[in-house]
Amino acid sequence: MVSHLGYSCLMTVDREQMLRSAAALLTRKSTATMDEVAKAAGIGRATLHRHFAGRDALVRALENLGIQEFEAALDAAALDEGPSEQALRRLIAAVEPSAGLLSFLVTENQLFEGDEVNEGWNRLDARVSAFFRRGQERGEFRIDLTPAWLTEALYGLVSTGAWAVQAGRVAGQDFQYMIVELLLGGARRSVEQ
Repeated sequence: MVSHLGYSCLMTVDREQMLRSAAALLTRKSTATMDEVAKAAGIGRATLHRHFAGRDALVRALENLGIQEFEAALDAAALDEGPSEQALRRLIAAVEPSAGLLSFLVTENQLFEGDEVNEGWNRLDARVSAFFRRGQERGEFRIDLTPAWLTEALYGLVSTGAWAVQAGRVAGQDFQYMIVELLLGGARRSVEQ
């Protein structure tokens, strides 16, 4: 019984490692083939196909991982605690390790078309929008921009920041600062409003 449990756990770790390798490759090269994904994961193509029937199945598994990681970042950021600006800084810090994966996912149009959109995206949108709404109600964020728009702006800045760091156009150490300052510069409510 113990060896069976150990084996099951080992299989889970292997699958997660495959996903992480695929995510790392696809965030750098979104058009990578399944052969390239298998090579990056250090496995054969047949092994990859035993876990993921094709690219669509792989992307769906990455979607689940990305949603799970973003939800964990939201939990870690404790968005209800303290001033909104501090909460936003905590969120960007918490999401940074997953920014590349999220950047890849938001460009995968198939994830957002048709009737089979993962409910996780709606949960994420609702949580982030609620954060911006609370900031508006507290007088910390502008009220002329909708929470939905501020949510989309956050996603866009995280994605663009990940690409800019990956391409070497900006230093990785500046990721959090750039996103927070640009978003807050546009979202912060001024005295005149």
